[in-house]
Amino acid sequence: IGFFKMKIPFTGSIVGGLQDGRSVVVTGRVLPGAQRFHVNLQCGSWPGAVIALHCNPRYDSGPSGYVVANAFQGSWGSEERKAPSPFPQGCPFTLMILVTPESYKIATNGNHFMEFRHRVPFNTVDTIVVDGKVEVNSIVFQGPSVSALKLNCLRASLLSLFKPSLSIPSRFFFPSQAAFPYPPPFLPPAAYAVPYKTIINGGLYSGKTINIQGVVNPTAKRFSVNLQSRAGIVLHYNPRFDENVVVRNSFLGGVWGPEERGGGMPFHRGNAFTITVICNPQGYSVMLNGAQVHSFDHRHHNLQEIDVLEVSGDLSLTSVMA
Repeated sequence: IGFFKMKIPFTGSIVGGLQDGRSVVVTGRVLPGAQRFHVNLQCGSWPGAVIALHCNPRYDSGPSGYVVANAFQGSWGSEERKAPSPFPQGCPFTLMILVTPESYKIATNGNHFMEFRHRVPFNTVDTIVVDGKVEVNSIVFQGPSVSALKLNCLRASLLSLFKPSLSIPSRFFFPSQAAFPYPPPFLPPAAYAVPYKTIINGGLYSGKTINIQGVVNPTAKRFSVNLQSRAGIVLHYNPRFDENVVVRNSFLGGVWGPEERGGGMPFHRGNAFTITVICNPQGYSVMLNGAQVHSFDHRHHNLQEIDVLEVSGDLSLTSVMA
């Protein structure tokens, strides 16, 4: 269950509330020049509602920024801060909040960032609010609503992300935020079902970027991202967990080309990710969570003909921007 392509500010109902092992996954992009934005887990949607978790990236101290975590129960409590912020201005992100009996464990782009111990019982939370200088593509709730076996695999994988982290309390306060009417929740649209296929309007060109956000399945063997034209597959990007390698290749004229396997295996089972594919004059640069991990030279040079993106395999998709 989740929300997709929301207008900001956004307020939505968390169907079934929060339970131990449930996770909230938010994908989006920090706007260039942003001063701050926040994600709240609340007990109600009215002004002055109790806020169990206020996750608030801020950039007023410089471009690297910092993140404030707090709770509101009639007044703000003591802040917990951590720097630098893992949400760079102008960049896409995946924020994952995992509920445990003791705390919220917060991961960004597949990496543990901070922990916020409960000050409000998590089972009273029923609302999520997002506001500030941010675009949000999706909010997805994962966990107890799935089968017990799948939940146990998911929770074990999520917990493996998180290691103890020290947050520094401070005395900064953030003004209370107005609440907004929220739409009824709905099931994720079939557009993000896997395998996923979409048209790239106008084809590729030098400088074109494609962003793909999702979560690798906890028991994943392989998944692939393909860029295609009438000639075939011009870029086959294929993380293989069963071989611990990322294969890059092309399939043109009915024939697979030579594989490229260097560069290591930066993906991990159960982790959230943001893949950015950048088309440049020489080829493709592939970024993972903001860092370049692979490149692949053009084997098909008519870029405008490359107009199909396909994603398949052992993953869940939360956002695609092509």
